[in-house]
Amino acid sequence: MTRFRFPLFWRIFLSIWLAMVVTVVASQLATRFLLDRERQAIERQVGLHEIANEAVNLRQQLGKSEAWRFLRVEGERLQLHLMLIEKERGHHRLPRSVRDRIKSSWHPSKPAVLDLDGGFQLIAWPRMGGEGWLHPGFFRMIELALAFFIISLACWWIARFVSRPLKHMEGTARSIAHGDTDLRVADAIAHRRDEVGQLATAFNAMTDRLCQLLDRHNRLLRDISHDLRTPLARQRVAIELASDEGADPALMESILRQNERLEAMTGQILTLYRVSENGSSIEQQPLKPLALMNRVLGDASDYAEQQGVDCKLVASDDVVTLSILGDSGLLQRAFDNVLQNALDHTPPGRSVDVELSVSSGQVEVSIADEGPGAPEDMLNQLFEPFFRTDESRGGKGWGLGLSIARDIIHAHDGVITARNRPGGGLQVTVRLPVFFGS
Repeated sequence: MTRFRFPLFWRIFLSIWLAMVVTVVASQLATRFLLDRERQAIERQVGLHEIANEAVNLRQQLGKSEAWRFLRVEGERLQLHLMLIEKERGHHRLPRSVRDRIKSSWHPSKPAVLDLDGGFQLIAWPRMGGEGWLHPGFFRMIELALAFFIISLACWWIARFVSRPLKHMEGTARSIAHGDTDLRVADAIAHRRDEVGQLATAFNAMTDRLCQLLDRHNRLLRDISHDLRTPLARQRVAIELASDEGADPALMESILRQNERLEAMTGQILTLYRVSENGSSIEQQPLKPLALMNRVLGDASDYAEQQGVDCKLVASDDVVTLSILGDSGLLQRAFDNVLQNALDHTPPGRSVDVELSVSSGQVEVSIADEGPGAPEDMLNQLFEPFFRTDESRGGKGWGLGLSIARDIIHAHDGVITARNRPGGGLQVTVRLPVFFGS
């Protein structure tokens, strides 16, 4: 059953429109309330009725001029304009602005009208600046303040309504990109009946599909690699037996070399998925980084000599006494892969520089070669499985070494980065937290 959709456009449009309507109505109600209070306050002025009756008596006994002077004096005292008129003759003697306000059903600053005996009316309205007088600017200020508050509240609500789910989806996407593939956009957002809800639903469906494809890809590579190990081992035995029985030595050596390459590749793939699936459960123990790198360089010495490349190790004094926490075999594999990559791409007669230092509570291991480096736009992709640049660094291997190194370093709460050296070559830097345990 298709749910009713309320498009985001109309939600925002109606929210702003309602905010404007509420602003106008609220400001008018507030203004009218204040003006009614003002008029009532005038009518409740102490002695106003007595003044009106006194003015009527003066008019009847001494004439209009005496009544007018009396009202002028009392009006100055009360900060009011006071005018006595006969009800039968209407309000024609009043100022036009006052007449308009009396006749209007909705007008600010309406005067107070007191009905008196004898057919008279006393009209009272405030003097500018008098006590109890609300300046017209005050009403404009009230309207502007209400408009600012209500529209600001509406804009805040709209901004929060739109940005909060988008921020949640952005955070979810970042977490998934960092490996937490179990995360999805919250149901409260996915069930919204607008474009944001549709986007969240599509995002979850896309993530589910991608995770399924990735899981199938990983299982396929793992299963193929696992199944290849047995026939490769049997092939190796057959090659050795054929060599012993007098087969062509050069041909057997070539076949054996390819067999070893296939065995190495399957071992690399199985190591990659062992680390990616069991990274958090790796058994760790304190290790000396300097001793670890010495073992890595010792194992690579024969290959470095064969390549005609010199390996140089430089370590700061404070590295000697420090320890890191990790799996010795896996970390050695990670650094061996990085060093192997550097040796593969360093021309004969050049060197690979290995430096160990300590910075901000981390052991920093830098392995820099003197090869052609990598294109700047591909540096971030060097650590992806099976990735090889087409030109400068694509001649050897299967694109698994640096990927395995990355996963091993990440499993040890470390960071691995690559950059091109200013003088040429690639520098891979590994940072691992120092272990301060006893």
